[in-house]
Amino acid sequence: MTPRHKKTGQAQSNEAHPILFDHAFQRPALLTWALTHRSLAYETKPETLPDPTADNEQLEFVGDAVLGLAVADALFHRFPNSREGELTRLRASLVSRRHLGEVAARIDLGAHLLLGRGEEQSGGRKKPAILANAIEAVIAALYLDGGLPAARAFIEKHILDPALPDLNLALQSGSAFSGAIGDHKSALQERLQSTGSGQPHYALTAQSGPDHQKRFRIEVRVDDREGGFTALAEAEGATKKEAQQEAARLAFQRLEAESGPTAGRSPEEVAQ
Repeated sequence: MTPRHKKTGQAQSNEAHPILFDHAFQRPALLTWALTHRSLAYETKPETLPDPTADNEQLEFVGDAVLGLAVADALFHRFPNSREGELTRLRASLVSRRHLGEVAARIDLGAHLLLGRGEEQSGGRKKPAILANAIEAVIAALYLDGGLPAARAFIEKHILDPALPDLNLALQSGSAFSGAIGDHKSALQERLQSTGSGQPHYALTAQSGPDHQKRFRIEVRVDDREGGFTALAEAEGATKKEAQQEAARLAFQRLEAESGPTAGRSPEEVAQ
């Protein structure tokens, strides 16, 4: 199938970029298709919306399957002594929407997306969901143009290899944690649930600085049995999310240090 869509001022011409993602596309139309977001067809040619080749959503489906296969194969060969559950946990982290969005942002995939004007104006080039979907579509385009070797080379270079230090730490920890790489909040939540301590709560305790340079201070707490709460840790960050993650990391570290036989494990060894 050949993708059909209309270029606008919002779209960058991929013909000007015949070599992207370390691959010389023999069929550049595949790359254009992979980078075309639904918003472009919606705004410029709405009658093509029923056509699955008008945007990259069909390629996302293919890319998701190729990514899963390539990651499973790579983990199987790189960690031959790991059990099925461990490999499943690592694969889930690597193919998570969060991780794919971070990878896409790191390689500046957003700069190449073909977006409608509305999505462009709303910051679509930096939206994690759009980036994660686009990276799957690009993987599909690489696979359809150059076969599994082309897709695998991209996946290993940009998705797997940069995460290897975190994957090794996660395996060394022996933790049952199954969240995304670097997700300290999920690690803390699972840690508390495993001991029947309930859910963590995050409270904003202070904020400072001008609007363009705010600092937020967050305290992570857990309810006690008397209707109050116990403060586990407090941390500061440039965003509330960053402060919450750091507070969760410190809280996890505190709980691990207090847990006796398992003391000494860093939170990074679990929250990866």
